[in-house]
Amino acid sequence: MSRFKNEYLGFLFILPSIIGFATFYLLPFMVSLGYSFMSRPIGGEFVWFRNYVDLFQSPAYQLALRNTIVFISLSVPLNMILALAAAILIKRTGRYKPMFVLVFLIPLVIPSGSMVFFWQMFFANDGFLNSFLIEPINWLNSSHSRIVILTIFVWKNLGFNLVLFISGLSNVPKEYYEAAKVDGANGLQILIKITLPCLMPISIIVLLMSIINSFKVFREAYLLMGAYPHESIYMLQHFMNNNFFSLNYPRLTAATTVLSLMMVAVTLGLLRLERKFNNAGI
Repeated sequence: MSRFKNEYLGFLFILPSIIGFATFYLLPFMVSLGYSFMSRPIGGEFVWFRNYVDLFQSPAYQLALRNTIVFISLSVPLNMILALAAAILIKRTGRYKPMFVLVFLIPLVIPSGSMVFFWQMFFANDGFLNSFLIEPINWLNSSHSRIVILTIFVWKNLGFNLVLFISGLSNVPKEYYEAAKVDGANGLQILIKITLPCLMPISIIVLLMSIINSFKVFREAYLLMGAYPHESIYMLQHFMNNNFFSLNYPRLTAATTVLSLMMVAVTLGLLRLERKFNNAGI
């Protein structure tokens, strides 16, 4: 009886979250899913998968999908490598660790508007960076725009991943390192044989969070370069945002559904992999 009472009380505690999730996330998604099979939201007819076929045949969607995949493939590994390197270095500093962590976390609390104003001055044609170059580069409206977005993404998200990696490093038993040094292992061998394997569970979480955060860079890209930026950084968020303003809801909802299913598949796959490493005791 006591167990049933505890489970009942636990359910009551999470009930507001369940209601909120169903109201603001699940229900709108189901409505959006229904619209993706209609010719138009109001008074439309059921067209089966025609909206999805039209979506994948759209050159704009193909460009946005390709650019999104390229951006994630570049930004996520770069961010993880830099965050891990910084975490290892900060872990060795000892007493200065809180100060360095604070410095890396500052970009997370800076409002996007203020941050975009800084990057505009930095990358503008007559901005700070071009003042050091012999030939100015049009950073905001050329193929170099991808470098700008990568820089902003790493700058803003490095601190979050850094904290996760420092937490993971703190959980690695010191005995492993002491035994490795006794056996004569060098720094690279210790990194490959001890540090990286022990960090695998937290690395998967960092990977998942980095992929999710990579979609949030749209705010900065939109504020810096507008709704129609250079084609090298025209991503899925631009595509969906532009279809929203053009009231093309069937294509918008189809693109939203495809993206949601892709993210669910990636999330479930990574979480399953993370549980596998945890169960293996790595």
